[in-house]
Amino acid sequence: MNYTFAPSAPAPLLRRHLHLGGSNPKGEQITVTSRYLERNARPWLPVMGEYHFVRDNRENWYRELCKMKAGGVDLVATYLFWIYHEEEEGKLDFSGDRDIRAFVLDAKRAGLEVVLRLGPWAHGECRNGGFPDWLLQKPFPLRQSNPEYMALVRHWYSCIYREVEGLFFPDGGPIVAVQLENELTDDAQHLLDLKQLAQRIGFTVPLYTVTGWNSRYGAKIPVDDVLPVFGAYVDAPWAETTQALPPSPHFVFDAARNDAAIGMDQIAAAPQDGWLLPYDRYPFATCELGCGLQPTHHRRVIVSPQDAYALSLVKLGSGNNLVGYYMYHGGINKIGRHSTLNESRASGYPNDCPILSYFEHTAISPYGETGDTYRLLNLLHLFVRDFGSLLAPLPYVPSPEKPTPDNTAALRYAMRSDGTRGFVFVNQYQRLRCMQRVEDVRFDTGTVCFPPLTVPGGASFILPFGLELCGETLTYATAQPICRDGNTIFFAALDGIEPCYCFGSTAYRPAALPDTHRFGDLCVVTLPFAQALYLRKLNGQVVLGDGCDVYTADNQIHAVQPGNFAYSVWNGTRFVQHSVQKPFSPAVLQAEPLDTLPFLPPYRQELQLGTSRNITCKRLTVTTPEGFVEIPDVCDTAQIYADGVLVADEYYCGVPWRVPARLLYGRDCYLFLSEWKDDIYCEF
Repeated sequence: MNYTFAPSAPAPLLRRHLHLGGSNPKGEQITVTSRYLERNARPWLPVMGEYHFVRDNRENWYRELCKMKAGGVDLVATYLFWIYHEEEEGKLDFSGDRDIRAFVLDAKRAGLEVVLRLGPWAHGECRNGGFPDWLLQKPFPLRQSNPEYMALVRHWYSCIYREVEGLFFPDGGPIVAVQLENELTDDAQHLLDLKQLAQRIGFTVPLYTVTGWNSRYGAKIPVDDVLPVFGAYVDAPWAETTQALPPSPHFVFDAARNDAAIGMDQIAAAPQDGWLLPYDRYPFATCELGCGLQPTHHRRVIVSPQDAYALSLVKLGSGNNLVGYYMYHGGINKIGRHSTLNESRASGYPNDCPILSYFEHTAISPYGETGDTYRLLNLLHLFVRDFGSLLAPLPYVPSPEKPTPDNTAALRYAMRSDGTRGFVFVNQYQRLRCMQRVEDVRFDTGTVCFPPLTVPGGASFILPFGLELCGETLTYATAQPICRDGNTIFFAALDGIEPCYCFGSTAYRPAALPDTHRFGDLCVVTLPFAQALYLRKLNGQVVLGDGCDVYTADNQIHAVQPGNFAYSVWNGTRFVQHSVQKPFSPAVLQAEPLDTLPFLPPYRQELQLGTSRNITCKRLTVTTPEGFVEIPDVCDTAQIYADGVLVADEYYCGVPWRVPARLLYGRDCYLFLSEWKDDIYCEF
C-alpha cells in the first residue's frame, strides 16, 4: 500500500524580526529565524539537557558533563534556585556545591555551552518553587512587576551576575542563553520587565527564553523579545488522579507545540481575551522533553527508554528544531538549614516528592549511571549534530490523516522535506499499548518511492531520501542514518527491516552485518542496531564501545561502567580495537532484618505519607565502596541513614533500587521501609 503525504504550505521564513541574537569575539554569530536557529549563517539544531549543579556534588560535575557531551548534548541547562543560595535573607552562598561559576567553567572544559534558568521562580519540584521562605513573608505580591518585588529580583539577578561575570557568549564564554521565570502564562509585561532588568545588570546573551506552554493558546509573552520553548511529557505525576491517564498524544506526529498537561497543577484556565501565541514567528524549540519523570507519592511513573526515544523522534519529525530534555541528568536534593528543599504538600504545593531523590530514572541517573535511554537518545543526537543543518530548514509534512493515540493499527508517519529531499519519520509505538505491525508499506514522498517494508509494532525510525552525499545521490535508504566522518556515513540497521541503499537506480543490500561498502568516494558503514547504541563521537573521532558507554575526560577515553573495557576507533577504513584494564571489586550487600527500630528516623514523616504505615528496618553493610548494590524490597517509601544522616530515599516504582556502595561503606547504615499499600497509581 502506498503511503503518501499531505500538501504542505509552510509560513514564510522571517529574519531579523526578533530582538535576539549576538556574536562573540571570534566573530561567531547566533541568530534566530522564524523556523530555526542559525550559527554563523548556517542552520543550527542543538541538543539541550537539564542538569542541576546544586543537586550534585562539585567533584562530580566535570565527569558528568563529559558524559552529557558524549551523549550528544550541546547545551547544558541548569536552574538557579534562590532558596539554595539565600535560604536566610542576606546570607548568600555560592560556595562548594552551590558555585555556579565553577559549574559553568566545568561545562566549558567539557565542551558544552550553558543555559542559565534564572527564575526568580523556578518550580523544578523545589520547595516554594525555589523561593526562599523569607520571601513568602513579604507584604507584597510576588511574580509581578511591583517595585518592592522587582527590587528583590534585582538583588537576586545581581548576585548571580557577579558570580558569572565575563562568562557570557559576547565575552567569549559559554553562556549562550538565559531563561526568564518559568511557567508564567499570563503576564507578558512582567517577562519583558525581567528581560530588561537582566540586560541592565549585564546578562547579555543571544537567546532569552521563556516557557511558552499554557494549553493550546500559549503563554502570554513579549512577542518580539523572547524565544518561547515548550515541553512534552508521556505522563503527569502531578495529576491529582490515581487512575491511568488516556493514551499520550505525544506519540502521534503533530506540529502543535503545547503540552496542555504540563504545569496543570500551577496554570490557570484559558483566558477569554482571544490571545493566541504567534507560533509562526518562532522556531519549534523545546526545553522539557521528558526523558524521565519525577515520581510523586501518589503517582509512580517510570519513563522507559523507548518512551523517551519515541517521544523525541516524534517531536523531531514534527518540526522540533531545538531538542531540550528535562531532566537529562538526575540529582539529589540538599537539605536546608531549616527545612528540606523538596516540593511537598506540607510546603503548600500539590505534590509530595522524595526529600532527596530527583529524577532517578532518566538518561543519566542521579549517581551517574547510563542505560538504554542514554544510548537510544544518542542515536538521535548524533543524527542532528551531523545532519541538523540539512534537517532544520525542512518543513514538517504530515500524513493525510492523523491517527488518534488509541489507534493501535494505523501507521504513524510524517516527513520533513523541501519537496525533493528529506527524511521520513515513523513511530509505530504508543506507551503502555501493544501496537500492530503494518505490512506492505510503500512510502511515496512525491519524488521518491521506497521499496515495500513491514513496520514492526513498537518500531520508531528515520529514513533518508534524495540526499547528496560526497558526490553521490542517495535515492533512499531503509536504514537509519547516525553520523558521518569525512566521506564515511554510519547507518543503523533497523530490527525487522532489511537495510537497502539505492544510489541513483542501483540498489545494494548488505549480506551480513556489520557491513562496509563503497559507492565511489562514499563509504557506507551499516551497524546492527544493538551495536549502534554504543557509537559515539568523541573529540572528532567515531568511537564504538564494546558493550559499554564511553566518554572523554581530560583527553582520555573512559567507560561509565566500572572495570575492564574495550572500544574501537574508526580510522577511515575500519574500526581499530583498544582495551583498558581497570581493577574493580564490586560490593556485596548484606541486609540484616531487625526486630525493632534502632532509632526513630528523623524524617519519618516521609515514611507515613498518605495513610499510617508500618515501618520495618534492616542493617546494611557492604564489602567494598565500589559499584552499586540493589535493594529489591517492595515498600511504599525507603530511606537509608548512614551514621544517623539521611543519605538516600526513594518512592518504590516496581524496580530494584540501585544505591552506590560508597554511600554505605564503612558507615553505620540502616534501611527503613514503610508498608506498601494499594492507595496510589503505579504501573507495575
